Amino acid sequence: MGTEFNKLFDEWSEHYDRTVAGHDMQYREVFEGYEDILEAVAVRASGTVVEFGVGTGNLTEKLLARGLRVYGIEPSEGMRAQFGKRGLAATLMEGDFLHYPAIAEPIDTIVSTYAFHHLTDEEKGQAISQYAAWLGYGGRIIFADTAFQDEAARRSIELAVEEAGFKELLKNLQSEYYTTLNVLTGMFEAHGFHVALSPMNRFVWLMEAVKTDGS
Repeated sequence: MGTEFNKLFDEWSEHYDRTVAGHDMQYREVFEGYEDILEAVAVRASGTVVEFGVGTGNLTEKLLARGLRVYGIEPSEGMRAQFGKRGLAATLMEGDFLHYPAIAEPIDTIVSTYAFHHLTDEEKGQAISQYAAWLGYGGRIIFADTAFQDEAARRSIELAVEEAGFKELLKNLQSEYYTTLNVLTGMFEAHGFHVALSPMNRFVWLMEAVKTDGS
């Protein structure tokens, strides 16, 4: 359920920001337009926000700059340590997409970037079910993450990555739980959300799900 990646993120935490800035050639295209992707998530958020997988706090900082109240949830001890160094005025908690401390106030928006793929499709559905019960009518889930438009796109991208000689990226794409847009859309719609999808780069899609079911 994502926690199996904690060791990787603990090790990655000290140089994560260099990776997202484009210093790792293999992942440069994955993080192309990184700041714009974060901003696209931040400008769509409102009210009290829960951010899953805060990492070093890059999105959190943009949310706070917009005057939003932020509860940040992060499973990796290393990432929480890096986050803490920034002194951001957010409430940081240990947890993951499925297991997290109770928050004693209504939540308006749930956000995450580059993290939801750490859940299997079954776990993604479980998480969305929990969030649907948590959010009221008009509540929003805004995720930006790597996903494939369809299975043909998955094969095409994996082939291009293999031809480029990016063995680490290829292993990542084939071993983590990246899914397709129709699967994601179906999950959200099954739990009373209207979904809008926008491509941000060849790997990353912006997913905005608005709860239209008042139950």
